[in-house]
Amino acid sequence: MHVFIGGAYNGKNAYVTQLLAEQDVAILDGILPDVVPDCDALIIKNLEQWLITHNLEDDEMLVQQILERLKTFEETCPLYIIVTDMGRGVVPMEKQARLLRDTCGRLYQALFAQAQRVDRIWYGIAERIK
Repeated sequence: MHVFIGGAYNGKNAYVTQLLAEQDVAILDGILPDVVPDCDALIIKNLEQWLITHNLEDDEMLVQQILERLKTFEETCPLYIIVTDMGRGVVPMEKQARLLRDTCGRLYQALFAQAQRVDRIWYGIAERIK
């Protein structure tokens, strides 16, 4: 698993798309299906959108569910995950927005621990952090 993190509109999608330009790539945007599509490489982005459709009160169970699903995807094809850094901004006043930020933080920690490689994308430039 290769994870890319960066702020909103920092060039993450363009960077990963260019990195995998010669491959048959499937892109899952804001969804996490039960079955992985047939492809040479799988890009999963906007997991945050998928998260907001679930109960964030029990984020530990949700994070484990996501990790298990990603492990099964990885058995089929190389996995590239693009996530948005939410931890450097203002803490939201709304409870749901705080829960999303906290859940993303826990999910990202787990993803980074499992990933073989992690890159931070800063305005289109990659910096390897793992």
